[in-house]
Amino acid sequence: MSRLAGVQAVLFDLDGTLIDSAPDLGGAADDMRVARGLPSLPQADYRPHAGSGARGMLQVAFGVTPDQAGYETLREEFYQVYEARLTRDTRPFDEVPALIDALEAHGLAWGVVTNKAHRFADPLVAAMPLLGRAATVVCGDTTPHAKPHPAPLLEAARRLGVSPQHCVYVGDDERDMLAGRSAGMRTLAADYGYLGPLSTTEHWPADARILSPLQVLKCLQLP
Repeated sequence: MSRLAGVQAVLFDLDGTLIDSAPDLGGAADDMRVARGLPSLPQADYRPHAGSGARGMLQVAFGVTPDQAGYETLREEFYQVYEARLTRDTRPFDEVPALIDALEAHGLAWGVVTNKAHRFADPLVAAMPLLGRAATVVCGDTTPHAKPHPAPLLEAARRLGVSPQHCVYVGDDERDMLAGRSAGMRTLAADYGYLGPLSTTEHWPADARILSPLQVLKCLQLP
């Protein structure tokens, strides 16, 4: 495992990195199936696609893709159903509270950079005290560009007053690694997240891969 020295701030992706939101994302899509008289699908079907948000959930639930007629209507329905159960079963991953405690104890700033829109991220932060401790939360619609563009990460570093080269970004999607690299940050690939059914982090442009949240501390050479 690579060691990252000189880090002053740690930035995290949200879904699949800090919080396990797959039960509510998949649950929303499954609620839509059941409302149409279709049989419920197991959560295991939805989970690998949670990182793709509405697109992934609707693909599993109904086999529809963004280029098909009626997709946008289904997507807005999904947003409304998901909004209604946003925090029903969503929880921080095991070890995340201990990780945040340790970062704060060592005086490291931390924040969230997510492609989730403010519409969903703000209520999550309000409902989860752990997320409310973040020094900054940059959403998918905070800047004109979402990840893999580096703009959201650069905005987070600006808000924290930390140079990008002194930041590390932790995420569970290749676009997170691409955004971090483009922003001039070090990157950690969260192998415990929503990697997708065929994804592997082996060839992502990451400085290291972690199997659990607390391994961030080892990478930062913190006890």
